[in-house]
Amino acid sequence: MPVFTLVLEQAVQLKYGVLGAGAFLMLTGGIRFRNSTCAGIGAVVLALLFMQPGMG
Repeated sequence: MPVFTLVLEQAVQLKYGVLGAGAFLMLTGGIRFRNSTCAGIGAVVLALLFMQPGMG
């Protein structure tokens, strides 16, 4: 499982940059430590990055 997470994090960073990697870290850290605020912020930032027009 950790290898899959690292590969997914690298893919997000390649496509969405440092902000995407930070949001992914907040999401996974929030899920791992059961912190809903951290996970929610990470999920919202990732959703905003995914919905940006002209990125892909």
